[in-house]
Amino acid sequence: MKAEASLAGLRILVVEDEMLVAMLVEDLLLSEGCEVVGPVASVAGALALVQKGGLDGAVLDVNLGSETVFPVADALAQADVPFVFVTGYGPSGLNEAHRDRVTIQKPFNIDNFVGELAQGLGESTSR
Repeated sequence: MKAEASLAGLRILVVEDEMLVAMLVEDLLLSEGCEVVGPVASVAGALALVQKGGLDGAVLDVNLGSETVFPVADALAQADVPFVFVTGYGPSGLNEAHRDRVTIQKPFNIDNFVGELAQGLGESTSR
């Protein structure tokens, strides 16, 4: 399934603590012509990149070892940067403030990931 909306040229932050998943997401985004920011595996690292600005979107794993990504989600929302959660927990694993955000379920289908991400970032933008 090809993305209806193109991701080409977008700067996408990847926040993921599982190295193999981070590398897979990075490869998928690069193949679509994205500029990948990160990947980073910590809240502090991600917040530093959000603060630098210039992001067009983000892919966020919910659990980053012993911390959750919600401070990053809050900062992205405040900066009006669209983002999508990628998690094995589904919407029930999200905190109340972000329960209505687009979530891509892990393990995700590689063939559908880019389309789901493009759709999710579009829905996030329309909030």
